[in-house]
Amino acid sequence: MAERAGKLKSLRLGTKPTREELAALEIGNVVYLDGVVYTGREGVYQRAVEEGEPLPADLKALSHVNFHCSPAASINDDGTFNLAAVTATASFRFSKWMARWFELSGAKIIIGKGGMTAEDYKSVFVPNGAVYLTTVGYGTGALLGRGVSHVRDVFWKDELGIAQAIWVLEVENFGPFIVESDMGGNSLFERENAKIAANLDKVYEGTRPAILHRYGESDDRSDEVI
Repeated sequence: MAERAGKLKSLRLGTKPTREELAALEIGNVVYLDGVVYTGREGVYQRAVEEGEPLPADLKALSHVNFHCSPAASINDDGTFNLAAVTATASFRFSKWMARWFELSGAKIIIGKGGMTAEDYKSVFVPNGAVYLTTVGYGTGALLGRGVSHVRDVFWKDELGIAQAIWVLEVENFGPFIVESDMGGNSLFERENAKIAANLDKVYEGTRPAILHRYGESDDRSDEVI
């Protein structure tokens, strides 16, 4: 289901989307999710990919959405959970594990903060039919937490701790997220950064280099665009 929110196209998407639904996503679209999402970050990747530990659940059957996240949560004495915020963590740190992770998990949507490189999208995401959704700004963890209706399970909490464990979350209207990479490997950040970089010389025209420098600091203004 899609609707227009100002100039941005907003969509509701299930957490086991079809290839056709993913192919219809365009960079810059706003996405909300309904279904089941699981968290997984470096602790999970190291354990599953590097150490070869079998996954504690059939993720391919469970969900196709992997959230790079460390929930603000606690476990009660009776085994129930308190979960408030779900804040994304930076995804670029995990790129070395993604190719194998796609094979193990069957993930088709990765959610995180800041995205990965355009090369990662083209060489790893595209062959696996996957896209990347980014969170919107900082401080949205509490907002996203409102979209979590139930904590279904937590795996590897004893081995990895609460922050690194796999949290299985039932979600409704979970978002907003922005499509950072599409099925063609196109990157919203790369496109917009190129526009900014093209005008940087004009922005700094006539200014003088700073007198004081920190160790390793660059005078190249283009280095400000990541």
